[in-house]
Amino acid sequence: MTSSTGAARPTYENLTEVNGRVITPEDPTYDRVRTVFYGGIDKRPSAIVRVSDVADVRRVIATARNEGYELAVRSGGHSIAGHSTTDGGLVIDLRGMAKIEIDANDRTAWVETGATALEVTEALANHGLAVGFGDSGSVGVGGITLAGGVGFLVRKLGLTIDSLLAADIVTADGRHLRVDSENHADLFWAIRGGGGNFGVVTRLRFRLHELREFTGGILVLPATPATIAGFAAAAMAAPDELSTIGNVMPAPPLPFLPAEVHGRLVIFAMIAFAGDPASADRAIAPFRSLATPHADMVKPEPYVAMYQPEDPNQHPTVIGRTLFVDSIDSARAETIVEQLSKSGTAMRAAQIRVLGGAAARIPSDATAYAHRSKPILMNVAAFHEGEADREMSRQWATELWKTLQPNDDAAYVGFLGDDGPARIRAAYPGATWDRLAKIKATYDPSNLFRLNHNVQPAD
Repeated sequence: MTSSTGAARPTYENLTEVNGRVITPEDPTYDRVRTVFYGGIDKRPSAIVRVSDVADVRRVIATARNEGYELAVRSGGHSIAGHSTTDGGLVIDLRGMAKIEIDANDRTAWVETGATALEVTEALANHGLAVGFGDSGSVGVGGITLAGGVGFLVRKLGLTIDSLLAADIVTADGRHLRVDSENHADLFWAIRGGGGNFGVVTRLRFRLHELREFTGGILVLPATPATIAGFAAAAMAAPDELSTIGNVMPAPPLPFLPAEVHGRLVIFAMIAFAGDPASADRAIAPFRSLATPHADMVKPEPYVAMYQPEDPNQHPTVIGRTLFVDSIDSARAETIVEQLSKSGTAMRAAQIRVLGGAAARIPSDATAYAHRSKPILMNVAAFHEGEADREMSRQWATELWKTLQPNDDAAYVGFLGDDGPARIRAAYPGATWDRLAKIKATYDPSNLFRLNHNVQPAD
């Protein structure tokens, strides 16, 4: 086998027959292909295999298993912990598998896991249909779905996994399985929130939801303890059709914000209402009444417009911490303002995602995402320019996280970085962990799939 430049590639067992591309360090595209979404992750795989079909996936898995290579699986490459790549190992790059097959009459779709949330959302919009993913259009549907999926439609439609009907997965021993509520039901339970611990998911079958009317966009409010607490209270009291993501942060120098607001603390909110415009206006009114908005860009628009344009050359470096809280009262809001005001980090944020609604009506043991009763998901993020201020960002984010964190240390695995084993256990509390470990022992007893928030096989 030769590279695109004609030079001989290293030979790996089973990879000489790959239908896709095997990209090694000698390939002129190697540095571009190995780059992941987040900056500060500079790993050099032995080979990146841009797979084109299930047979390719099976070949790479066999090579990693038989020759002892560390194995990474990449969909969109958004892993904060850098799990989408490896130093010296093999990468299964799923971006060449991005087929979307929609059955509008049946309201279902099969989606290959290399597709992005934006690609799927655009394809479904042509039929007046939707699935809820996250808040980034470039995220791969494989990664966000396996983690759970908390986004703009979470209160109306639940998590992404709540729309998942079936999946195709290649396990560590090379089997290609169809999993659903009747076939390998234990594995189907595990992949709905258990991440990439159990194999390479190649296709996902989603239940689709009608979404012909939608109101959404950006609402920017001044951030004070009163407006922050009021924002959270209004989001918790809102109808299920309304989902919000509120980022308390210094106002960026965006053209739609007055110059005098730049750098001041604001609530930079994404508002999403799945329903008719009149009902949307009533539901959004409590947020607009909190204070005079610095900017109000919330209007009837296609749902796909919620995904803001992304610069593919931007690779943010960020330290993040995630937690659940029961409420944001005046004291907690005061803490947020104080900590954000005193940070020396150029860009920092405390993000508030009020849950509830459809997501909370699923039993906590129905999927591997076990936090159905948690009303608010928060993230603390500090962006840094390089190693010089990385430690300052880490200390600030950790301090605010510890101050906000209640006695319950629950975590959402989709927002965990390289936080250590204790935080992974917090993402899968009690019986959830035990059940995942047993399923892991059945389908991946040697822990081949360990570049993830790893659940080790039960003894």
